[in-house]
Amino acid sequence: MANNYVMVVDLQHCTGCGACMITCKNENNVQEGFYWCNNQIEMEGEFPEITYNYKPTFCNHCDEAPCVEACPVDPKAVFKDPGTNLTLMDAERCIGCRNCENHCPYDVISYNSEAAHPFWRDEKGQEMVQTVGGEVIPYYNPNRARTWDGIRREGVVEKCSFCDHRLAEGLKPYCVESCPAQALFFGDLDDPGSRVSQLLDQYEATRLQEDLGTEPRVYYIREFTRLKNS
Repeated sequence: MANNYVMVVDLQHCTGCGACMITCKNENNVQEGFYWCNNQIEMEGEFPEITYNYKPTFCNHCDEAPCVEACPVDPKAVFKDPGTNLTLMDAERCIGCRNCENHCPYDVISYNSEAAHPFWRDEKGQEMVQTVGGEVIPYYNPNRARTWDGIRREGVVEKCSFCDHRLAEGLKPYCVESCPAQALFFGDLDDPGSRVSQLLDQYEATRLQEDLGTEPRVYYIREFTRLKNS
């Protein structure tokens, strides 16, 4: 049976600590300068009456995904997975045309223009590996290799997959599991007993740029606790 996965972010619980961004990089082997998980920060008003708003952001895995529509490959390299309703990528099919990146209104797709993790490939990095007696490639991620690339390749695009390799084993996305404030929730929207269904029944939700008609699968409830200088 297919799952109808969504993410719910409770902004009233979110502390803006950035743990989701850090753990995403750890789990998915994401290098410096790339953000599969990011944030939006807004400040309003004039000093000393300043309000501060924070939103963690991810790929929205849109139902009407412009990136999927823009992909020229057949079969598509960016596709909707029928088992999860998520928007995923196939590195084997990707030709690096970047159409998906250019058509994404949320700016969550990145392009690898060079080999990933250059530090571990240079002389100093190799020397460190030899010094500690390492027998594995430091930038290889066996967990990420289950459904994507253990060594992120050059010339293809990439983005948040909601840790589809973990979902395949019955686990939650690592950002959800690692959030110290328990502000992130992930589950099947079609299951009335799921926490995401209960939260969306209880609270009014918003999504990013809903007017575009992309039908994002990331929902925000309540508000970030605003901090005011006085």
